[in-house]
Amino acid sequence: MARSKITTSMTAALLAGALLTGCGGNRATAERQNLDRFTAEEIYRRGEFELENSRRPDDAVFYFSEIERLYPYSEWAKRALIMQAYGNHRARNYEEARSAAQRFLDTYPGDEDAAYAQYLLALSYYDQIDEVGRDQGLTFQALQGLRRVIEDYPDSEYARSAILKFDLAFDHLAGKEMEIGRYYLKRGHYTSAINRFRVVVEEFQTTTHTPEALMRLVEAYLALGLLDEAQTAGAILGHNFQSSPFYEDAFRQLRGRGLSAEAQGDSWLTNIYRQTIQGRWL
Repeated sequence: MARSKITTSMTAALLAGALLTGCGGNRATAERQNLDRFTAEEIYRRGEFELENSRRPDDAVFYFSEIERLYPYSEWAKRALIMQAYGNHRARNYEEARSAAQRFLDTYPGDEDAAYAQYLLALSYYDQIDEVGRDQGLTFQALQGLRRVIEDYPDSEYARSAILKFDLAFDHLAGKEMEIGRYYLKRGHYTSAINRFRVVVEEFQTTTHTPEALMRLVEAYLALGLLDEAQTAGAILGHNFQSSPFYEDAFRQLRGRGLSAEAQGDSWLTNIYRQTIQGRWL
């Protein structure tokens, strides 16, 4: 987000002690100042300075939040609110970032920065995806937030980034299904494994995990003696991902049992195969 630069005179005035006493003050020092003696713009500029020069984004957030307290409903308060969301996100205070972004959207839904507020809201979930282990709640929240950016602000500068992150988050969900499926497969819980791989094939077919899911289905169905299903999974894999090493692996498994990668029988995989041949699946 573009932020206006601090003028030399303003910086000098602020650094001379307008808001802080001493060199490189901190929040504790700032809290002892009578901030209500200064204009909203002066406090805002100090927040900008801290954001640009301090390693503690929390210090900048303090100034922006003080503007909201001292000068509510002002133009500077509006600008400070979106900066609170940005500063908290930089500080990895994700809940606080979401709170500030949501307040902005609730208060200024038609503002030109609404797209950025929605993007920050989604990003605060997205950046926590790797921290959640098997709990995918935040991933779903990220997808929902990113979809809002894509659908509500398609012409904004954040839409393209939102699309890329949406695809990555979607891929992440499929990856979690694969992780659990491989866990079951390794321990011989074939039916449970099949259920996980089926989710990937049916609901996450555009992700990078689909070829492996199909190969694992071949493996699991062969282990259960369900040969028609195994061959059909191999046929889908061969039709769509013949150059994939997962197809080579599946083909070896089928050939080792005297089978071929051809659609057989009538199952959920047969329906997928028909859709693929007709070009409606991918």
